[in-house]
Amino acid sequence: MRLPALAIALSPLLAACIPMKDAVSVPTAAEDYSDMCAVCHGPVGKGDGEVARDLGLTPPDLTQLAADNGGVFPKARVMSQIYGYTQKGPTGEMPAFGELLEGETVLVDTGDGIATPTPLRLVQLAEYIEALGR
Repeated sequence: MRLPALAIALSPLLAACIPMKDAVSVPTAAEDYSDMCAVCHGPVGKGDGEVARDLGLTPPDLTQLAADNGGVFPKARVMSQIYGYTQKGPTGEMPAFGELLEGETVLVDTGDGIATPTPLRLVQLAEYIEALGR
C-alpha cells in the first residue's frame, strides 16, 4: 500500500525532471497586423501604409469594412482574402501569409451554421481588423 502512495507523492517531482520543450513564441494579432498588413493598410488600417502610394491604387480602408457592409463586419470575406481564396486583393496581389495558416486551429462559424476548422492566428487577425473599425 505504501508503494502506490509513494509513487503518487513523488510524481510531481519526477515530472519536474522531464525536460520541457522550448516555448514557441506566437505573435499576437497586433504583431501580425504590424508585420504583415500595416505596410500597405497603415498602422490603423486607413489604407495609408508606407508603400501604399507605390501600389498605384489605394489599399482598402479596413476601418470601414463593417460600414461598407451594412454595419456587419464581413469576417468570412476578410479571412478568405487573407487566406488567399480570392487570389488577388482589390489593389493587386496580396502577399502570401503562410505563417498564419500554420499551428493551432479553432472551430469558427461565420454565420452559416457550419463550424469550420480555421487557423487560430487567421481568426485572431480578422478579429483585430474588425476592432480597427470600432
